[in-house]
Amino acid sequence: MSDAEQGSIEHWDVVVVGAGPAGASAARVAADRGRRVLLLDAARFPRYKTCGGGLIGTSLALLPPSALAAVEGRVATTSFSLRGGPARRVRSTRPFLALVRREVLDQALVDAAVEAGATFRDHVRVSRLVESAEGVRLSTSAGGLTAGVVVGADGSSGVVGRHVGVRIARSDLGLEVELAGVGADWSQRVHLDWGRGPGTYGWVFPKGDRLTVGVIQRKGEGAATRDYLARLLDGLGLAGRERLHDSGHLTRWREAGSPVRRGAVLVAGDAAGLLEPWTREGISYALRSGVAAGEAAAGGDDAALAGYEAYVARELEPEQRAGARLLRVFERAPGLVHLLVTRTGVGARRFVRFSRGEVGLRVLHR
Repeated sequence: MSDAEQGSIEHWDVVVVGAGPAGASAARVAADRGRRVLLLDAARFPRYKTCGGGLIGTSLALLPPSALAAVEGRVATTSFSLRGGPARRVRSTRPFLALVRREVLDQALVDAAVEAGATFRDHVRVSRLVESAEGVRLSTSAGGLTAGVVVGADGSSGVVGRHVGVRIARSDLGLEVELAGVGADWSQRVHLDWGRGPGTYGWVFPKGDRLTVGVIQRKGEGAATRDYLARLLDGLGLAGRERLHDSGHLTRWREAGSPVRRGAVLVAGDAAGLLEPWTREGISYALRSGVAAGEAAAGGDDAALAGYEAYVARELEPEQRAGARLLRVFERAPGLVHLLVTRTGVGARRFVRFSRGEVGLRVLHR
């Protein structure tokens, strides 16, 4: 490479690929610690994101103050049904779940990263990474870049996860619609339905002036997943509502022990396969891993990057293992899970405390 060519390539202390909750959090933390940070995303922002948009207390505690304005509602009541049957409600004296639209939350987190000093560029796609003694070279749709550390938060099928070698244990398909209007019956509660297929469930979340309705089921059963969504909408009397968005996405979680680092490249959030296998809740994992990856990237040396690996193994992987065990119980006996949550005070209290972030999934599993 000529001197002229070398001089045309930008160099950054940290490049973060993907501007969802994991990536924006990593960029904010690294910039706040004085590093020169570039945050990239392939989409135009703000962009729509398929997501239930429920924030448990663990997630709320990790949001920067400016992003809390993205919360559109808080609920203290959840109704549960088994295979579309009668719904039973679990109530609390104070809210235990916050609701957001992901396009609003993600933009707020990007804004917080920029406020901390990061540079943000959307509509830039990363196609290749190459590591060398001089750093990490990135090929992008806007030209070449180099970085001391790269944090990949570009989704479960992104280029950075492939570079690191993330191994996926399972993939599920989520389908979701956003419906116009809320109505008095839905404004103060969320709804969860345990589906007919093993491990499936559906949800209804009110957000501002709309309802988000979705279902999730194992990948490869697309027709059954679409049928489940149609049955859920019809059974709840929502089939005739105006549809504002209709979308789908894959959720993937990692094998135990799957790598989250290769040299000076880290992965966080969905790119690392970090989500909870039972409920497929991923925002808290994205925020926790994003903050930890940003701290490690700011450190920049081998000890700091190894510390991120240790954090995932110590804090996040045990929660995922507990979620996987709960999923196996739920797949075999959804009626038992429904009974424990809706008919016993202990089950209801555990659900509420987990949602508030007062106990982790390992405690819920015990």
